[in-house]
Amino acid sequence: MDASAVTVRIASSAIAPLVKKLFVPGTAGAGLTDRPVRIAKLVSFRGEEQSTLGETHLRALAVELVARAGEERGPHEAVPVFVRHQLTEALVIALHSLGDLDMEDVQAVALGPEALAARLTRPRAMAVETEAYFDPLLETACLHILNFFSTRSTFVPRTLVEQTRAIDRLIAATDLLLDRIPSRLAEDTRFEQRYADHIRHKYGELTIYGLDLNHAREWPLDAAYVSLEATTAGPGDIPVPLPAERALSGRDRVLLRGPAGSGKTTLVQWLATATARQDFDELGGRLSHLVGRVPFVLPLRRVMRDGEPPTPDTFLHAVRSTVAGAQPTGWADRVLRAGRALLLVDGMDEIPRYEREATRRWMRELMAEFPGNLWLVTTRPSSVGEGWLTGERFTELNLSAMQRTEVERFVRRWHTAAHADDGLGDALIDAIHTNDDLGRLAVNPLMCGLLCALHRERRGFLPQGRKELYEAALRMLLERRDVERGVVTENELRFSTDTSIALLQKLAHWMIRNNRLEMAHEDALAQLKRTLGSMGHVQETPERVLSHLIERSGLLREPAAGRLDFVHRTFQDYLAAKALVEEGDFPLLLDNALNDQWEDVVRMAVALGRPAERKRVIKGLLGYVGGERGLGSRTVRSLLLAASCLDQAVEIDPDVSQRVKGLVSELLPPPSAPFARMLAEAGGPLVPRMLPGPEGLTHEQALNVVTTATHIGTDAALSVLVRYRGHASRRVRRQLVWSWDRFDTERYAREIIAQLDPEGLYFTAHNVDHLRALRAMGGRSRVQIAGPYLPHDLTENLDPGLLTHLWLREGYLHSERRWLDAFPGLRTLVIPEGDYLLPTALPPHLTVMFGRSTDVTWSAPRPAGA
Repeated sequence: MDASAVTVRIASSAIAPLVKKLFVPGTAGAGLTDRPVRIAKLVSFRGEEQSTLGETHLRALAVELVARAGEERGPHEAVPVFVRHQLTEALVIALHSLGDLDMEDVQAVALGPEALAARLTRPRAMAVETEAYFDPLLETACLHILNFFSTRSTFVPRTLVEQTRAIDRLIAATDLLLDRIPSRLAEDTRFEQRYADHIRHKYGELTIYGLDLNHAREWPLDAAYVSLEATTAGPGDIPVPLPAERALSGRDRVLLRGPAGSGKTTLVQWLATATARQDFDELGGRLSHLVGRVPFVLPLRRVMRDGEPPTPDTFLHAVRSTVAGAQPTGWADRVLRAGRALLLVDGMDEIPRYEREATRRWMRELMAEFPGNLWLVTTRPSSVGEGWLTGERFTELNLSAMQRTEVERFVRRWHTAAHADDGLGDALIDAIHTNDDLGRLAVNPLMCGLLCALHRERRGFLPQGRKELYEAALRMLLERRDVERGVVTENELRFSTDTSIALLQKLAHWMIRNNRLEMAHEDALAQLKRTLGSMGHVQETPERVLSHLIERSGLLREPAAGRLDFVHRTFQDYLAAKALVEEGDFPLLLDNALNDQWEDVVRMAVALGRPAERKRVIKGLLGYVGGERGLGSRTVRSLLLAASCLDQAVEIDPDVSQRVKGLVSELLPPPSAPFARMLAEAGGPLVPRMLPGPEGLTHEQALNVVTTATHIGTDAALSVLVRYRGHASRRVRRQLVWSWDRFDTERYAREIIAQLDPEGLYFTAHNVDHLRALRAMGGRSRVQIAGPYLPHDLTENLDPGLLTHLWLREGYLHSERRWLDAFPGLRTLVIPEGDYLLPTALPPHLTVMFGRSTDVTWSAPRPAGA
């Protein structure tokens, strides 16, 4: 394929947002003079305050142009790596010279794209292969730049005559461009804009339960979203945390595991809306992999019908999108074939187990037919086995429980959205941090939201266990709706709270028995008809009762015509467990105990049961262990489920409790990092008291013990970590440093960080408070910055005389070297692999290196200025 031909097919929807950021925003009504504006005054990469951000956008534009040109050539004519790199640098140099042009914007438009490109700096000594691409790509960029000039609000009133002449030239160039583009591309572009608006409206709000006393309230997603952490680990390595919304950065395919209520679906919504907005301030740099992408949200329980997954042309129909009928014929196929799709496959655990293999085959076929797209698949942890998608080159990540800072951020945002007293939020944060029972509950957005609502409703009094929390939440949502809302009409039904719960239980019971997360309207009516026959005090038709539950309970909803589900899976599990215990369905419970969709039902059944019933359930779980003494999946899952049930039991037979503890002790120390994380999530408060060592453990075993304790994150776990702070293994010390943000900053700094041997160890700072704590300890020579930062955060808090190694995990995004000059002793700067903007002239003594995600192991040493 001719290099000069591919560039004209680059869609403006991908390039225009990047071009816009290269220039200083105009102000409507400003500059109404007869003098045009010089280009050097418009560019955003001139001036001290603007240079960093502007040059980031400049490089992003160059990277996007090169990537698009490469995509057009296809997999059999791939652009060589050295050409892509050289081409990117050449475009950066050329576009940067816009700031040196001594001409006005009107003059530039009059020149046209080819002549403007000729005025820009042409790098020397380009390879022949690079030159073939350089001119067409630069002219494409200039075409979009001139189009941007012509649309500025101050442009028209300044120079109408000059603009008319320039627009004629620009229109001719655009016509030439459109002549070379299939006509369907214009139709696709128009639809994609409409589809993006649809995605922003459809997924741009988050349902937060408990903001009022009976119904969920829609909360703007931007205000509600709290960045969570996902972790991964290579074989034999420590878990590596990263912001969950960046899970696809550097990864084309991710399987994300997380328990119920952990925020998986919220993350899917956020990725979809962020991609639809194409706001480069948001996507640039850290989310550049989403630029130009088209999101497809595919909740499996909605799109899988009778085991049949949708084809690309029916993606929008499968989710009942209101714009499905407007999509151009073949549009989805073209998006996928161009490798522009972001496929968000949500809820592998929410379809029956027998459908999951068919779903995997469907994904495999799509990936083979349409390579190059991004995939995110979400599931509960135990729904699919470890390595289930390894053959399809998926990276497995685990969504972590909310950390202290995330809990605090969520609680404050909740109280702001609810217009609640800030002091009430501060009191709740203090209670969560000081009460271990509450701390164990505040691990995900759903539970934090319920705690916030109950804390406000009860004026500071909070339930102390999961069972009491759900009971209080149900009553809060049900019992006071009529009085508080003041919307009761004369003929409206009024049920007691117990009656409403009993009716909802029947529906939840049917759904769990039949392994369903939705039920058909006629099935719900059949269950209610049977139940109402034994409720003499309710003289209403099943149809009217069902309508009442949907409209007024706040717990049941109708996501599609003729189908019902619960507003959150957790409420369904709790109500199903209550029905199972009341009806004595313990054989059914135990037969399904190792079905991943039943795990929370089992825990709730133990919490709701009487002592003899609790004993029966836990002994039944231990029956799966039997005489086996290995680490078979059934043994481990049943034993850890039994251990987690102990935390739910108010009273339990001491012999049964002792047997569980004895069996768990045989699994210690944890044999692997994945098992360590699973033990932390499922074992409950029992585990910290049983963790061994460090005496008598190998370095690998010690690392797994520390991994378990850091993922538990309680005061009891901190007591375990204190024993390991003097460990000789650097990997153990790295895990201790990584986990600082899981604990109180000052206490962890005092008891762990200050006690670690600094030899060869990067001290990780997740936020400015960590930097300040390191400064208070006297500083460290090796520091790793794990989150976003500003240069002054570093210059104010790092010791200039002590710092020799600096690792920026978020990349180096600052073109000014002045802040680097503040650290004369700095010898090594580590940045991630990828394209990051560096100053053109670095200090001669500084070496820049690319660091992989877990340690300072080098992929390609690079001296300064290279």
